Formats: sequence, structure tokens, C-alpha cells
Amino acid sequence: MRFHFSIEEAKKELEKVDFPFVQMLQQGTMQLEYYAPKLVDKQTPHKQDEIYIIASGHAIFYRNGEMVNCKKGDVLFVPATMKHHFENFSEDFATWVIFYGKEGGEKH
Repeated sequence: MRFHFSIEEAKKELEKVDFPFVQMLQQGTMQLEYYAPKLVDKQTPHKQDEIYIIASGHAIFYRNGEMVNCKKGDVLFVPATMKHHFENFSEDFATWVIFYGKEGGEKH
């Protein structure tokens, strides 16, 4: 099983699809994606808990009524089914996304 994934590789894979994300790994309930929205982030709430690790650029992150500035290296958490999206993101903005756990989320 693969265990190493690079941003360069994820960017190449993203060029092959017509949407702003690409799945790089799936193991059990966990999925690793690379996400690079352009102009507008059209996310809707997800069925699993998720972690974002900002890979490049900067943005404002909206999560359930709260907003926070984020940049490369920052980590964000979103529980399953919670509204969230990125706003005012830089042209080079991209993030790793890790979905995990059962649908509907874990108790926090």
C-alpha cells in the first residue's frame, strides 16, 4: 500500500479531472483528498468528520457561523454535517482533506 503522497503528484492528478479535488488514498473509513477550489468554494456539509491541512496559500475559513484566517501549515477540524467553506482564498490556495470515521460523525 502506498504511504507517501506529494503536493506535486496531487496537482498532476487534479489536472486530469474537471472538479477541484482528487482522492489520493482510501483506507477503511479514511479518505485523503487534495482540494484546490477556483474562484468560489461550493462545498456542502460532509457525512464524515474532516481535517484540513492547508498546503499552500491563505483563505478565510467559515465554519458554522465562525470565521478564521488560515494559511499554509494550519490545521482545521470540521465535524460531520457542519456547514463550512473557504472564502477570499489566494490563487495558489490548496489543502489536504482527511475524511474519517462513520457517517454522521463521532461524538465529540
